[in-house]
Amino acid sequence: MTKSRIIGTGSNAPERVLDNHYFAERMDTSDEWIVQRTGIRERRMAEVGQKWSDFMLPACNKALEDAGIEASELDMIVVGTQTADTMMPSGGCTLQSLLGAKNAAAFDVTAACSGFIYGLNVADRFIKADPSMKVLVVGGEQISQRIDWDNRNTAVLFGDGGGAAVLVASDSEERGILATTMGSNGDLGHLLHVPGGGSAKPRRSDDYDQVLETIHMDGRSIFKNALKAMESACVKVLCDCGVTKEDISLVIPHQANLRIIEGLAGRLDIDMDRVFVNVERYGNTSAGTIPLALDEALRGGRISEGDLVLLTVFGGGLTWGAVLIKW
Repeated sequence: MTKSRIIGTGSNAPERVLDNHYFAERMDTSDEWIVQRTGIRERRMAEVGQKWSDFMLPACNKALEDAGIEASELDMIVVGTQTADTMMPSGGCTLQSLLGAKNAAAFDVTAACSGFIYGLNVADRFIKADPSMKVLVVGGEQISQRIDWDNRNTAVLFGDGGGAAVLVASDSEERGILATTMGSNGDLGHLLHVPGGGSAKPRRSDDYDQVLETIHMDGRSIFKNALKAMESACVKVLCDCGVTKEDISLVIPHQANLRIIEGLAGRLDIDMDRVFVNVERYGNTSAGTIPLALDEALRGGRISEGDLVLLTVFGGGLTWGAVLIKW
C-alpha cells in the first residue's frame, strides 16, 4: 500500500518572550517553582493585536519552501487548532487564502493538543486513497487567548507557536509513515477543557464569566492519563510494525511538561538522549508542539535518512495518538 512521506517542514512562534520572572512578579510563584515542576523557563506570546495567522503563515511558507513546491500545487490543507483568527472561516481556509493555495480543500481538526497528529492521520489516509495528492498539515495555537492569567496552575504552562509539514506519496516502499493510531475518551473531557463559549454556556448568558473561555485542568489526573495513553499509543504503533524500542532513533513527544516527557521515556525504557525536548523554550503550544519540535529536530540534525522517528501526543478531549515514521 502507498505510504505518505513528509518532504518539508517549517515552524514559527511570536517574537515576544515571557520568562518565568514575568509570572513571579504577578502571582505566588517563582522561576525555581516553575522549572522544578514543569521544566519550562520561557515561552512565546503574541503581541496585542497579533493574530494566529500572523505567525502560522510563515511556518507554512517555510514548509513549502523546504518541500520545494508552490502553494498552488497543494490539494488539501488540514489544520489542527482551536484558536484560529475567526470561528468562521476556519483556520485552514484563512491560510489557504493567505498562501494563495486556490486548488486546495481546507478544513480544521479540533482535537486540542492532538490536532497535528490527527491531521497527519487524515493526510496519510487521503494520500493512500489518492497518491497524487499533496497535503499541508498544520498545527499551532495562539493559546494565550485561552489563559487565565490569574491562575498559577495553568498560566505558566502555555505558549504560542506551531509548525507545518508537507506530505506526498512516498517514492519508496520503506520510507514514510509506517503506522498511526488515534484515541479519545470523552468521558474524561472535564479533566482538561474550556467550558465557555459553546452552546452549553453561551456568551449571551446574563451570568457569563470570561474565565469560562480559559483552560480548566485537573493537573494530577491529566499527568496520570497522559502517561498511560501515550505509552499505549507508542506500544501499539511499534507492535503494528514489528519493531522494538531499541530500533527507535528519536522520540518526539508532546511538549507539555518535562516531568511527563521523562515519565514517558521511563515507561518506554528509552534514554532521554533519544528524546527531543524543547519545552523549556516554548512551553506547551498545544497542537503546535509536535510540528515545532519536529522542524527543530530536522534542522538541528537530530534526524537522518533511515531513522525511525516516533511522534506521540496527548490533549484535551481527552485525545491522544502516535505516528511512527521511517525517515
